Amino acid sequence: MSGVAVRRATEAEFAAVGRLTVAAYDNDGQLKGENAYAVTLADVASRATDGEVLVAVDEATGALLGSVTFVLAGTAYAEISAPGEAEFRMLAVDPAAQGRGAGGALVRACLSRAAEQGCTAVAICVRDGLAATARGMYERLGFVRVPERDWSPAPGITLLGLRLEFPATAA
Repeated sequence: MSGVAVRRATEAEFAAVGRLTVAAYDNDGQLKGENAYAVTLADVASRATDGEVLVAVDEATGALLGSVTFVLAGTAYAEISAPGEAEFRMLAVDPAAQGRGAGGALVRACLSRAAEQGCTAVAICVRDGLAATARGMYERLGFVRVPERDWSPAPGITLLGLRLEFPATAA
């Protein structure tokens, strides 16, 4: 089995990233009747304008395995991050590539990017009831529940807030 590399998505990959993201969300039941969100997921060009779209690729073949959008607090795609924090959204792994470590590699890349930007923490949302596997991965990486950041973007949808605080560094 080959390794996974993470890098910034190229403009030529935007359509493929959009298709992969929609397929991954649809595969795990997150798009039931939510066509407007599918359009948002597919609009990779807008995400790349307001944040950084990262992709996980197979090191040997270059095949696209997954993607994520990294944003800073206060930007267009930020939902729950506070000043000084980063956030990532729309983490998606091709259903055929799940279990290869692409999701974890994308999360670790976001954590590294946040630290490089001088952020104190990373805050994220997971959909209640649908993301047990993802939530477990986040908790293994050190994210903890922050119930006061839970919110609902639409009736019947609850997003749970999670946060990973970076250790304070000595001056």
